[in-house]
Amino acid sequence: MDGDQILTSGLFLSVVALTVYITFRASRGSSGTTDFYAGGRGFSGFQNGLAIGGDYMSAASFLGISGAIALSGYDGFLYSIGFLVAWLVALLLVAEVLRNSGRYTMADQLAYRMKQRPVRTAAATSTVVVSIFYLLAQMVGAGALVTLLLGVESDWLKNLTIFFVGGLMIFYVTVGGMKGTTWVQIIKAVLLMIGSLLIVVLVLAHFGFNLSELLGTAASNTGQGNAFLEPGLKYGTDMTSKLDFVSLGIALVLGTAGLPHILIRFYTVPTSRDARKSVLWAIGLIGAFYLMTLVLGFGAAAMLDTEAYAKVKESSGNLASPLLAEEVGGGAGTTGGAILLALIAAVAFATILAVVAGLTLTSSASVAHDLYNSVGKKGKATEKEELKVARIAAGCIGLVAIILAIPAQNLNIAFLVALAFAIAASANLPAIIYNMFWRRFNTRGAVWSIYGGLISAVGLVVFSPVMSGKGVDAEGNNLSLLPTSIDISWFPLENPGIVSIPLGFLLGFIGSITSKENSAAERYTELEVRALSGAGAEKAIQH
Repeated sequence: MDGDQILTSGLFLSVVALTVYITFRASRGSSGTTDFYAGGRGFSGFQNGLAIGGDYMSAASFLGISGAIALSGYDGFLYSIGFLVAWLVALLLVAEVLRNSGRYTMADQLAYRMKQRPVRTAAATSTVVVSIFYLLAQMVGAGALVTLLLGVESDWLKNLTIFFVGGLMIFYVTVGGMKGTTWVQIIKAVLLMIGSLLIVVLVLAHFGFNLSELLGTAASNTGQGNAFLEPGLKYGTDMTSKLDFVSLGIALVLGTAGLPHILIRFYTVPTSRDARKSVLWAIGLIGAFYLMTLVLGFGAAAMLDTEAYAKVKESSGNLASPLLAEEVGGGAGTTGGAILLALIAAVAFATILAVVAGLTLTSSASVAHDLYNSVGKKGKATEKEELKVARIAAGCIGLVAIILAIPAQNLNIAFLVALAFAIAASANLPAIIYNMFWRRFNTRGAVWSIYGGLISAVGLVVFSPVMSGKGVDAEGNNLSLLPTSIDISWFPLENPGIVSIPLGFLLGFIGSITSKENSAAERYTELEVRALSGAGAEKAIQH
């Protein structure tokens, strides 16, 4: 390992050490389920807004989107637009009413006027599946980063990195709970904004702060010409890719309001007013960041030489931002390049650690609070028993994510997150919207909606080109998850949202109108008052 790699690795490990220290500090003041699941509801709107931004601006945003723009130009920017617009749906439809009508998990809100056991089981299952899909993207990003940092290509080291990240995320959740996780996310959000802004300013300074020159150079360097700056380079070559474009857009815009690890953040603030403030702060932070991804992506396309750009292609775009940081710092082999690469890699790794902790906490909370306590123990489990199950669940979920991430390392991580968005929008969003705004909605509708959306979304992904049938790229990397000898891709689209999201809404409607259950309608007014006023939001929800 040369001097530059020692420097980058040292900065990288310093960030890890800082997050571990924060987790230990936060764990000292945590006791009971309210602290573990909701951070004691003691975070302000500003703090929670930073944490939401830290949770949302994942490795998919920092590494995946900039990479997608560097490779696909205008079409890659669709991810930034979709992720940002999605926050309007979360703000207008979900944030305040969910905070007022739930306690710890999404299932609390859904089960309030339904039969507890079937609805909580369905919601917990959906939460775990969505979280695991999202975790895959973060693990893939971690493997790509360490490959670049240590200058090695061996598969065993990438796999070792994934195990390391998995172990850290289990540590954060089991030791720090929501308090530790939230503080890690806040610090990570600040570091990410500072690091991104630094690179953006250096890129723009290189082109005299002339965006037109930046875009023109990017189009010229990639060999795509004006096509790089216009729609259709990736989505639009045929009818299938156009439908994939629409499907991806729908999934991105609707997915945020159904993401369990985002929804659980609304329970960490003391009032509904703070929940609204959280989202407003998050929108400002995330909006500024996604504008910066535009410069990061086109900057990588404009400034990286042929060899570096080939590395970006080989990593499915995931190394665009780190390699750009190295270039604006002076290039490979320079001290400035090494320092900026270390800074950006450390920030990206902190991003990964913060997001995986939030995801693992969300899914383990759902297993312990919804499945173990509410379904298994009928609400009679002690806090100590529930917390023990949550920590065990965190370990199991982390292990599953590790195992599934290993074969997914050749996929773009923004694309992997888009799959999680599609599943969340198909399984969770229909049930949440119906429950809050339709009196006739009932237990059968909720169960059909969640399972129908979940099974259809995951099923279509299994039989899509994501899993098999895409062949290999120019470097011989398999572009699908399954070996090239297997092809079960009868569903042509890579994102299932255009089919599975409407199906989730349709099944929720059919299930409700074919059921004779009345109790759900009778409790609707009570839920409505609770959602608008917050009355009784901190009380246990059992009936």
